[in-house]
Amino acid sequence: MKASFAIFKNRQYSLLFTASVTSQLGSVIGMTALIFYFLDRFSHQPYLATLNELMFSLPSLLIFWIVGVAADRMDRQKIASNCDWISAFLSIALLVAVEFEHLSWIFPVIFLRAAVAKFFAPAEQAILQGILRKGDYAVAAGLNQMVSSIFMIFGNGLGALVYWYMGPQGAIIIDALSFIISAILIRLPKIRAEVRLPNGSYNVKSTTIRSIFSDFNQGFFYIIKDKLLTSLVASFTIFGVINGGCSVMLIFILKYKLVPHSYELFSVWAGVIAGFGILIGSVAASVCAGKCRFRSMIIIGLLTSGLFMICAGYVSTVYLFFVMIFLSTLMIPLVNVAIGGWMPHIVDPKMMGRVESWSTPILMLSQSLTLGFITFSYPKVLSIESLFLIVGAMTVLSAFYYLFFVPADTIEERAAIEPMVKGSLETPGAKD
Repeated sequence: MKASFAIFKNRQYSLLFTASVTSQLGSVIGMTALIFYFLDRFSHQPYLATLNELMFSLPSLLIFWIVGVAADRMDRQKIASNCDWISAFLSIALLVAVEFEHLSWIFPVIFLRAAVAKFFAPAEQAILQGILRKGDYAVAAGLNQMVSSIFMIFGNGLGALVYWYMGPQGAIIIDALSFIISAILIRLPKIRAEVRLPNGSYNVKSTTIRSIFSDFNQGFFYIIKDKLLTSLVASFTIFGVINGGCSVMLIFILKYKLVPHSYELFSVWAGVIAGFGILIGSVAASVCAGKCRFRSMIIIGLLTSGLFMICAGYVSTVYLFFVMIFLSTLMIPLVNVAIGGWMPHIVDPKMMGRVESWSTPILMLSQSLTLGFITFSYPKVLSIESLFLIVGAMTVLSAFYYLFFVPADTIEERAAIEPMVKGSLETPGAKD
């Protein structure tokens, strides 16, 4: 754990990490409050809450082809900070729309803000690749996992508290302030030009649709020509299946099999237990990343998580179900941290934005297809046990793919783990 906290000695990383956490915190509070607002104010129109979620997922599938190009061609630091500034402005617009209860304004603003936010992650991840030591990549991925798990455990509850005491308007104001603080923090560190602009200065006026698609195609072919990189990016398909399945399977098995009369309460506990599983697993994965090969972490994580997921579908009591869910989520961070630590080692910094931009649409497409499959197959064709079996089996099969088709000792993996074992002191980014 000392190695994990040592990363904060890098002032540039500390500022970017704080900016990311601040931005996420405000978003969780604001968006949770919005869901409660729709359910309370428009209780006779429950589809509005679903439409709200749709406004967050659709931009991923519509603009993924341009976000990576922007991160590789434009100033990454300005992209990240401008995303926050624009999001803050849109939050204020959302506040006005909510105040006057104009649904025709609310959803377009949510959609636009979600679209703007998609440009943030590729730019931020590309910057981190340039300012961290090679041995810190997996540590940073582990910290991101820990933050995500904490938000999973406490985020909705915190959003609910703010909504109850400050209303949707107060939550949205906090949301806007978080973006403003994040934008300021992102612009504070002095980051080298070759990290911010790895492909040199870029003239926006020369940008055409043809040039954007040309860059996008370069990113696609860059991924598919490397078997290892293709495997890592394709892993997000499995994450989409897991996310899509778990988003409905957990509540289905509670309602229709284990605790039909009190499934609401137990579904809350299921989310808390899953969050704690990911949190503890993130700490363990960060430690393992410095001692274990990434390929081994991915195989073990996928195999054990899939097996426990299958078992979760066949248990007879809700308490055994919680144990299986905890053990399943405990192993998922092994995969996430391994991929997050491995990819920066094998991707050219000039292509990082275009490679990173593929993960979200692949995940969202896989998640949407999984939800569609469940919608049409359950309960007419498949039982709840069969859903857990299918999702778990796909996860296990992906582990066997890494076991038999990904080289056991690649040059890229040796290069990735050596700096962590030896404690490399090289720092790509400039010091403040």
